[in-house]
Amino acid sequence: MTTTIESPRTQTPAKKRTNWEKWGWIYMRASGVLLVVLVFGHLFSNLIATPGGVHAIDFGFVGGKLANPFWQWWDVLLLWLALIHGANGMRTIVNDYVSKPGVAKTVKVLLFLSAALLILLGTLVVFTLDPCPAGADPSLVASFCPVN
Repeated sequence: MTTTIESPRTQTPAKKRTNWEKWGWIYMRASGVLLVVLVFGHLFSNLIATPGGVHAIDFGFVGGKLANPFWQWWDVLLLWLALIHGANGMRTIVNDYVSKPGVAKTVKVLLFLSAALLILLGTLVVFTLDPCPAGADPSLVASFCPVN
């Protein structure tokens, strides 16, 4: 009777698990590059390409811009990426500096909830903003709004 003893370095195949830290690291790099493009595009379109620069930005300007689906999706992508990027960065800081597991978990849950709430509210505002509110001063609304 022969008995084979496995090598001590042989491991049984473990269940495949997702490495969330790796994916968080990759997300931070990819979203950071995309955010640079989105932020500078946002600043260029609002401050340089707009006649009058920062002084031309008012409710009518924002309402007119958000009436265009291209700018709606641009701003929503900017909002989502920035909030998730920031929340993930804060999660990393909590992992590094908060030593009590209960406190760390509470702070991370609060971070997640606040980011989710801001994403929800910001997305709602971008897609439901009425650029032509009833009874508004015609000099303040977008140029394409009918005069009441």
